Amino acid sequence: MNRSWIVLCNILILLGCKDETIPKPNAMLRLEYPNATYSLMDNECNYTFEQNTLSVMKDSKDCSLVLDYPMMNGSVYITYKSVEGNLRTLLTDAQKLSYEHVVKADNILEQPFVNTEDKVYGMFYEVSGDAASQSQFYVTDSINHFVTGSLYFYAKPNYDSILPAAVYLQKDIRRIMETLKWSE
Repeated sequence: MNRSWIVLCNILILLGCKDETIPKPNAMLRLEYPNATYSLMDNECNYTFEQNTLSVMKDSKDCSLVLDYPMMNGSVYITYKSVEGNLRTLLTDAQKLSYEHVVKADNILEQPFVNTEDKVYGMFYEVSGDAASQSQFYVTDSINHFVTGSLYFYAKPNYDSILPAAVYLQKDIRRIMETLKWSE
């Protein structure tokens, strides 16, 4: 009985080592974008910044504009407002706008921004999950100028699908914040 038990175990081991074909999941599309190059945005507003050359500026009204990224099917909406004793209201509105996405967002990461040399202070919000906007920001000099921005894609929010484009455009938004200068 002992010998038959050893033979049976060996047969099971040999049969168990057979490679089985396992179906593989569908491949995900790999999106790669060219390295960003920047040029100074040329306008008659109270602020300037470096703009990605892949973006196209649209709708420049009252110093509010849209940077359209046709290759990524998205846009960064930038709004300018003068500070006229209403800084607290402007800050509250900008923060509310960022947290309106909390219903669909998995997480909202706040990253303060301070550039004392150019007097640019603000906040960058990185939104993860299936929210309508993946990034929001605001910057101000706390006295005269206030700029907000939001990233939107022209597609139903699906975080996994838009993640490569969102990461690319978040770098552009940070570049806008880092290079923003007030004209006055």
